[in-house]
Amino acid sequence: MTGFRIGQGFDVHRFAAPEEGRPLMLMGCEVPHDRGLAGHSDADVMIHALMDALLGAAGLGDIGQHFPDTDPTYRGADSALLLRRVMEDLSERGWRVMNADVCLIGERPKIGPHRDRMRERIAPLLGLAVEALNVKATTTEKLGFTGRGEGLAAQAVVLIKRI
Repeated sequence: MTGFRIGQGFDVHRFAAPEEGRPLMLMGCEVPHDRGLAGHSDADVMIHALMDALLGAAGLGDIGQHFPDTDPTYRGADSALLLRRVMEDLSERGWRVMNADVCLIGERPKIGPHRDRMRERIAPLLGLAVEALNVKATTTEKLGFTGRGEGLAAQAVVLIKRI
């Protein structure tokens, strides 16, 4: 077994109806926006992609196996707390995160004004220095569901090391 593993994660959530009044949670931070994302938990699409990358790198399946949307325990759950549980699982199995790169895919909101706060919120949960967690965004040039503003997607890549 190699000492290093790479994991990749992807997640998608549609926007909730404005009347639902859901906040938009991204990387554990509330981001001002006219609509939040629909989902069983807080629908933090970026943390969900990150958790899938971590679980995949460690060979532990995906977030649906660990936190099924059929379980009422996770209704409205704070995804940062779920990420903490994933990190506990990795640590118990002897894995340490070396770095992570998370990309939001959508036309808006713009995350530049929130990037530092996101990194400062999530890096400690990963056991990382802020510099080892990259947060970025891209658009799809108005193509597809993200381009039409129907929802957001996120991708994450992580490197973990056996300790």
